[in-house]
Amino acid sequence: MDFDFTQEQLLLQDSVHKFLERNYDFDTRREIVAARQGFGPMAWQGLASLGLLGVNVPESHGGFGGGGVETMVVMEAFGRHLVVEPWVASAVMGTSCIVTAGTDDQRNYLLPLMASGEMKLACAFLEPGGRYDLSRVATTARLEDGFWHISGSKAVVVHGAVADLLIVSARTAGQPGDAEGISLFFVNPGEEGVEGREFPLYDGTRAVEAGFHDVRVSSDSLIGVQDQGLPLVELVVDRAIAALCAEAVGCMQALVERTAEYLKTRQQFGVPIGRFQALQHRMVDVLMHTEQARSMAMLAALRVGSPDVAQRRKAVSAAKELIGRAGRFVGQQAIQLHGGMGMTEELDVGHYVKRLQAIDTQFGDADWHLDRFVAAEAAAPLPDFSRPRSKWKKL
Repeated sequence: MDFDFTQEQLLLQDSVHKFLERNYDFDTRREIVAARQGFGPMAWQGLASLGLLGVNVPESHGGFGGGGVETMVVMEAFGRHLVVEPWVASAVMGTSCIVTAGTDDQRNYLLPLMASGEMKLACAFLEPGGRYDLSRVATTARLEDGFWHISGSKAVVVHGAVADLLIVSARTAGQPGDAEGISLFFVNPGEEGVEGREFPLYDGTRAVEAGFHDVRVSSDSLIGVQDQGLPLVELVVDRAIAALCAEAVGCMQALVERTAEYLKTRQQFGVPIGRFQALQHRMVDVLMHTEQARSMAMLAALRVGSPDVAQRRKAVSAAKELIGRAGRFVGQQAIQLHGGMGMTEELDVGHYVKRLQAIDTQFGDADWHLDRFVAAEAAAPLPDFSRPRSKWKKL
């Protein structure tokens, strides 16, 4: 398998890094977080002018026409710079919903606006008490007089406050926990009956607890096939997880670089502490965890577009599990090797650690994905051992 980037992917990587180095340093990021807007308008327009908002938009609709690897390239750079913009919510999840299941009218209208930065989307899939179970949907939608009436509540809608349009999962049949009976709808957050409470997450991003009280939306707000929305939700969330895995790798790489530089400059007993063998061994362990995480993020990026659902699910869960544990190890080591100053608000090391912790819990923590991987592996057919031994190649 060839893991080398193509020329176009290398150019994308170079342009993203150069833009962020010039326009998104740690002080700029801190100002954006302090403004409590949930994103930086100038930074968002810069990403749009660079074409990054259309990475997953087909070329026929004004986008880049990329996939999992292109998303990985962008998100790894975002992780290095702690970008808080709603790129995953809109340019990955929202775009994936529309490209995969949207009607021609929905694609023609929304995708160019999203690629230009004029419209931001957020996905409201999780519900109170549902934890990470995407089928645990109690929000209901009923069709009456040609309109859908949506009622219910959604939990932790990341970047929901800055979204111009929400994609809401609602139950049109069955009971919470059923695989069938879930449908997806576009909902304007300005519609009567939509309310929400915005709050900050500890990593600098912002989310919304959203409520829907008999919200009326038109019949053409339905996305995809009625009652068959769960496979689409799972696909979109898997793509978001693959993107977050790449972001975590970027965070870990930044921690490796900053910690190594600190060990070269911090002196004890008249020599840099990086000369102490015990600390060198710890840095080797940190680097090994980071490189393992990079390999798994690449695997998830390559498999997230697979038509084989079981293969996609296993690759994404394996990556999320390993990267969750690797991120915890790398973050803890970076804090300890920096000493007391690693815990200060002024140093960016602690902010990287917070982001890694948030990534671990988003869309399922390491333990949850380990269970999902085991379940997917148990459901897979066993290899065929029935062929005669005489045909086996001798080692």
